[in-house]
Amino acid sequence: QVQLVESGGGLVQAGGSLRLSCEVSGRSVSPYAMGWFRQAPGKEREFVAAINWSGGSMSYAYSVEGRFTMSRDNAKNTVYLQMQSLKSEDTAVYYCGADAWGAGSRSRYDYEVWGQGTQVTASS
Repeated sequence: QVQLVESGGGLVQAGGSLRLSCEVSGRSVSPYAMGWFRQAPGKEREFVAAINWSGGSMSYAYSVEGRFTMSRDNAKNTVYLQMQSLKSEDTAVYYCGADAWGAGSRSRYDYEVWGQGTQVTASS
């Protein structure tokens, strides 16, 4: 059974950077497309970034394009989200998800497994 554990969240000033990690255990991450989503208080979980199984194709939400970079290291069973130029509106709990059948969907309903989330707070 696949399990995901996110880490790397924290409190940072607006304009700062953080790198989130999502470690996969139980199975190799190689066959899975992976995604990052976020959820702010009172809002629905929204798409941030996704990557296909090989790391050759990524997609991003318009709101983070050019500031966030998603990558994966299949040898380490880990995916990453490098976040730069953070804004107060990026504040949320960030979740990674695993999709066994797709190529990196923007829909949260396509992800079968989720981590517990990590809090990111960017203060202005």
